[in-house]
Amino acid sequence: MIPCSSQDKHGDAAHRCLTRMTSQQLRQANFDRVRALRREGRNISDIVRQTGFHRRTVAKWIRADALPQRNVATPKTTSPRYFEDYLAQRWTEGCVRGRVLFREIDARGYMGSFSNLERLLAKWRCPKRKIARPAPPPPSPQAVDPTTGQLISPIIAAALCIKPRGLLTNEQAAKVDALKSQSQDFAVMRQLAMRFRGLLRSKKAGKLGIWLKDAHHSGFYAMQRFARTLRRDIEAVKDAITDCWNNGQAEGQINRLKTLKRAMYGRAGSELLRARMLPIEVPS
Repeated sequence: MIPCSSQDKHGDAAHRCLTRMTSQQLRQANFDRVRALRREGRNISDIVRQTGFHRRTVAKWIRADALPQRNVATPKTTSPRYFEDYLAQRWTEGCVRGRVLFREIDARGYMGSFSNLERLLAKWRCPKRKIARPAPPPPSPQAVDPTTGQLISPIIAAALCIKPRGLLTNEQAAKVDALKSQSQDFAVMRQLAMRFRGLLRSKKAGKLGIWLKDAHHSGFYAMQRFARTLRRDIEAVKDAITDCWNNGQAEGQINRLKTLKRAMYGRAGSELLRARMLPIEVPS
């Protein structure tokens, strides 16, 4: 396992912070849009059809004067926050060794990992150390599906970002065109994804270095992190591009076996599983 550098850790923390801020901005923009439609005299059914949001979400937002905060889930025994009061008491008593505290809460029913506990204790060890918060990006307009008039969800946009043009349906192609015209970030990400797909299918690794440089200078943290991961084992990546050998058959058979097991769970024995898994031998 390759250890993460401090730069990678700070980059991950900054990325999580930026993601939270972007998500909050998106929720606020959606809330404002629902409120604006309500002020125009639209009823709940019209707002649901136009925005694609759940009916209960729309009903809750039109009753609220400000965007409601998300509910914080109650910590479970897999989280060290479940034992935070006990840990705080032991910390004030002078016990600051993570392994000792881990054994103590483990005896009290803690089911999480030591690394999760260390992340909590790190904040107590360095209370004055703060990670520089990146400036939130300006809210970008959300793409609208030209056929339905509803907003295109991030999940659909992510799926369309990696699907080649030849495999798109007419409706999907229209969504891709709308996303590319309304979001420059989506256009850049899709271009990088399609180029990487072309590299994998070309069986030529000569242009991999150019792609890694472009991904590094793209400005997208996720793409930069992916490029760094590829560089850590670049020779294996080149072999995966150029060699015809892969473990696709093995992975496919494993996936098939798991699917059959889940479909038969609690209903049949190993003989039927064997009959469904092994190919039928036709007598000559």
